Amino acid sequence: MEVVRPILIVEDEALIRMGLADCLQSGGFAVAECSTGGEAMGYIDDTTQLQGLITDIQLGAGPNGWEVARHARTKFANLPVVYVSGDSAADWTAEGVPCSIMLQKPYADAQILTAIASLLNEAGPLPPATDSASD
Repeated sequence: MEVVRPILIVEDEALIRMGLADCLQSGGFAVAECSTGGEAMGYIDDTTQLQGLITDIQLGAGPNGWEVARHARTKFANLPVVYVSGDSAADWTAEGVPCSIMLQKPYADAQILTAIASLLNEAGPLPPATDSASD
């Protein structure tokens, strides 16, 4: 059985999150969705498979997108990260994880697909997948 590695979307605005999910699924990606930083961190802690992370910066109360990405990189060292935000990208250099991309809202679907594909190519082959059902 093939193990599916989803791209995790972390976005507190439901309509934006659903639009991102539709975009990625249309591009052939599996998707997992979280609406808060805390929920995302829990998901990251509980999963053994992740292909990429797309996160907003401002996620309401709790951890922000910068913190979620840093947390994800402690478990998945080369995880592709795309930040999406309506805020200025000025903090990206200081706060963002290395080898990430920042897209300013509003963005086109093609920009998201290009960004994640570019980062996946840079990350190289993913480590062998483990099927948690057979553990």
